[in-house]
Amino acid sequence: MPNRLGSSTSPYLLQHAENPVHWWEWCEEAFAEARERDVPIFLSIGYSACHWCHVMAHETFEDRGVAEFLNKNFVSIKVDREERPDIDTVYMKATTTLTGQGGWPMTLFLDSDARPFYAGTYFPPRPAHGRPSFGQLIEAIDSGWRDNRKEILDSATNIHSSLNAKNGTDLTQESEVITNQHLSRAVRELGRLFDPDNGGFGNAPKFPPSMILQFLLNEYDRVGNTTALSIAEKTLTSMARGGIYDQLGGGFARYSVDAKWVVPHFEKMLYDNALLLRVYMSWWKLTGSPLAQRVVSETAEFLLRELRTPEGGFASAIDADSEGAEGVFYIWNPAAIHDLLGSEDGDFACALLNVTPVGTFEDGYSTLQLQSDPDDNLRWMRIKRSLYEARNLRPHPHLDDKIVASWNGLAISALSEAGMLFKEPIWIAAAEASASMLIDIHLGHHGSYRINRTSRNGIPGSNWGVLDDYANMAEGLLSLIQVTGNQYWFEIAGNLLEIATTNFSNDSQGFFYTDVNAPSLIQRPTNTYDNAEPSASFALAKALVTHSALSGESEYRDLAEASLAKVLDLDRISPMGLGWGLVAAQSLLSGPVQVAVVGTSDDGARNELLDAAWKLSASNSVIAFGESETGSAIGLMKNRTMLSSKPTAYLCRQFVCDQPTTELEIFKEQLRVR
Repeated sequence: MPNRLGSSTSPYLLQHAENPVHWWEWCEEAFAEARERDVPIFLSIGYSACHWCHVMAHETFEDRGVAEFLNKNFVSIKVDREERPDIDTVYMKATTTLTGQGGWPMTLFLDSDARPFYAGTYFPPRPAHGRPSFGQLIEAIDSGWRDNRKEILDSATNIHSSLNAKNGTDLTQESEVITNQHLSRAVRELGRLFDPDNGGFGNAPKFPPSMILQFLLNEYDRVGNTTALSIAEKTLTSMARGGIYDQLGGGFARYSVDAKWVVPHFEKMLYDNALLLRVYMSWWKLTGSPLAQRVVSETAEFLLRELRTPEGGFASAIDADSEGAEGVFYIWNPAAIHDLLGSEDGDFACALLNVTPVGTFEDGYSTLQLQSDPDDNLRWMRIKRSLYEARNLRPHPHLDDKIVASWNGLAISALSEAGMLFKEPIWIAAAEASASMLIDIHLGHHGSYRINRTSRNGIPGSNWGVLDDYANMAEGLLSLIQVTGNQYWFEIAGNLLEIATTNFSNDSQGFFYTDVNAPSLIQRPTNTYDNAEPSASFALAKALVTHSALSGESEYRDLAEASLAKVLDLDRISPMGLGWGLVAAQSLLSGPVQVAVVGTSDDGARNELLDAAWKLSASNSVIAFGESETGSAIGLMKNRTMLSSKPTAYLCRQFVCDQPTTELEIFKEQLRVR
């Protein structure tokens, strides 16, 4: 019989709807049930594309003996971390505080006031690797709850006090203005952490360092730091040629389990691919790299082909597993390739893609790598098509088709800007469709601009948007206004930022992660460091800088500068978790550069000026265009008129403007100045 998860909008929770465990969603009724029955809470947090979440579910939560014990002695709550990142943030901090590490599945035990007293991650069905079985664990927790209640509640009190004491204490105590010297120091520290042989930072496992790579590319463009470029190019090349990149269908997996980017953890996340699309686009813009161009095109097409939903948004993730095992959709052995392609093409493909009899994955199977470009590209394109079509006949991994506002905001930014640079109107149209979907479904149900974080099948979830939903959606809309000139996007972005700066304000530390009106947790979390996604505080700072540069108003710029000064303590903290904050700081230090182009849309000269602005402008520039200043809500367009009735370009740096020009070559020379 289905449990209480059957009506959820979360694919992850729906995966557990038939478990014999009597799961609850996170709600006050669950805690009231625990108080009435005088039992502890078992809290399990995961997400739909998480391989070990599936493993623990199959081994443990489908076991009727385990379920009966849980149902009798606990109230069990299941949380999708992607739907409720606020809950995940609070209890991940508890888990790392108690165990020194975190991850998913996350396993916690709470009292009826939601205070944790025990935490861990994956627990096996039988004792292994120094871990008790899950059955042993819950028996011990139950025994302790019955026989040592005071010690458990004292522990919960102490842990709760410790978490609140730590909430924000890792931020700087005094504000510090970010300077060019800070950014140069960040590059030097990244150089110390860099893996020169394989790209990336540190040892295995390796995650795509998207935000750091964006910072490094920007720093090369901004001040000519060649060390920054070499670190970025080595990493981008290694990832694009390794098994972490889908050489047949485009798109990146979540991370590599080895240091050489050969074997990925095969799940594909929307946020990774949106961020990396933007990074590879920046690399192409700076250097014209053919590899970057290919990755941009293939990744954009992957997003449109694999992740678009009928409502026009982008789904959250593609699972790592299919047919009950991880990665089987993506791996090959020589026999399968030769059976499909024949002897000669099979030999060619195996050599090109590093598919060996021993294998680079498991059981003689290999991931596909493309360590060098083929001599015969037409032959490779034909073979690639055959391999892709054959793979497409395999059972596909599960698609987590819920829409997350924040991640769609990242995709809107990437696709709209890439569409403009690569002259792909279909990408821009897809970004606009996603934006319209967010506005209609995620904003359209409260009579206000309060965001619903998630939706599925056109139905909004009940969860409140967190700070990065507002910040990344606003950033996406600000990209769209720069690409399309449609001021509708600018108006909504401004409304979102107004709510974000009001409802999430934290005077002493910048911004909280949750809305002041949202249901409260045991602490009100902050989100001040990058993880798999940009820090919400950094994302908001970046959107505020962009809006300020377009609007001409200084209030949001001042807020961003003050917020960054409180958290970017580059004298004490490694830059690895600060990438998006460094990108926002680069915008502040650069002005940012402002470009305005005036002229009618059917005038070829205007379009040439606009094309030059996009291709040659500095990183973190903002671009506005229109037929005239009349009626424009964009402050950057004020007092911008055509000279001699010709399309005219205006370029400003550090609040100082060059001479406006109607001449394309003069404008290009202005743009090339750094």
